Amino acid sequence: MPEMSGYSFPNDIHVTWSLMIVMYPYITGFVAGAFIVTSLYHVFGRQEFKPVARLAMATSFCFLAIATMPLLNHLGHPERGVFVVITPNFASAMAGFGLLYSFYLIVLTLEVWFVYRKEIIETARRSRGLKRFVYAALALGTYDTSPEALAIDHKAVRLLCAIGLPSACMLHGYVGFIFGAIKANPWWSTPLMPVIFLLSAAVSGIGLLIVLYQAICKFRRAPIEAPTVTAMARWLWFFLILTATLETLEVIMLAYEKSESWQVVGKLLGGPLSFSFWSLQMILGSLIPFILLFIVVVMNRFLHDRIRNTLTMIASLLLLVQVFSMRWNIVIGGQLLSKSFRGWRGGYTPALFDREGVLVALGLLVLPFVLLFIFNRVLPIYSATAAEEEHDQEPSGPASSEAAPAGGIK
Repeated sequence: MPEMSGYSFPNDIHVTWSLMIVMYPYITGFVAGAFIVTSLYHVFGRQEFKPVARLAMATSFCFLAIATMPLLNHLGHPERGVFVVITPNFASAMAGFGLLYSFYLIVLTLEVWFVYRKEIIETARRSRGLKRFVYAALALGTYDTSPEALAIDHKAVRLLCAIGLPSACMLHGYVGFIFGAIKANPWWSTPLMPVIFLLSAAVSGIGLLIVLYQAICKFRRAPIEAPTVTAMARWLWFFLILTATLETLEVIMLAYEKSESWQVVGKLLGGPLSFSFWSLQMILGSLIPFILLFIVVVMNRFLHDRIRNTLTMIASLLLLVQVFSMRWNIVIGGQLLSKSFRGWRGGYTPALFDREGVLVALGLLVLPFVLLFIFNRVLPIYSATAAEEEHDQEPSGPASSEAAPAGGIK
């Protein structure tokens, strides 16, 4: 029997939404946050994000491919998960997720194809054997790399990003909607929940891109672009301010109302969640990164590049911890409350080797990076081609290359 305090019902003993349900919004948040960065470049024309535009798109795609795995692992019969899409119940929030996920996956896949279409064709032309066959198949039978065709690609990428940005926001905002719509739980039932989830997703996505970008530059021995790091730090600081403000206001509102629910929520925050909420989420994960990013943004012109990069890296890593703590406190913390409002569970510790344990969660967190490595091997994120340059501007000259005949690649 776990430790119980106060008066609790028998069904309050077990934490049914386990670590997998914590990992699900955590992984999904990277999808939305990374896509915001690539949209800032393709849709809003922010040239400072050009060095990370492809990285952000690839990161969003790889994390999206893994986003459903924590849910499927949590289900008793994961093979039935497909029915949420093929036989949807439009009154169900989970059915809405299935449709949103499928639509966003299609949009993101098309965007990847249009961004890499020229490089796919050029790789197919200079390759032989199986590699030629694979890239020819990826070309989907179109081999036109004329300026007019590339202009169409550019417009298609911009249109898809414009469609994908609200789709990505809806995809993650719906996760907060699921928790916020549970009226019986005072820790979850708030209209702010979808907004908090969405803003924290932007924080985690941008923070992850800062860590990945600097790590990849170190590995490639390439210079770290100062305008890129500064711009991401500014947006990260902006979203952090919004997220921390709403998270704090949510607690202040509950404390100020002093309703019967605060009698148990207050004791929960001062008891089982005291370390994960106050120490990890609010101090280590919010206050310290706020100070570091304040120094980077306000005193940027006085900082050496190495100091700026280091402070931004530390702040980003701490924010990844903050977002995970927030997901943990919402998902697990909300289940520690008794429906009687007069008791709570002592705590929850996930098993190490369980099907929904710590090792499985770490494996799910590492898997998107493995996919990102494979993605980079097939479609290089950083290459020496002129594809990005041609996507940055509308071509004005006549066609300079011919479309290959239908029978093969010219």
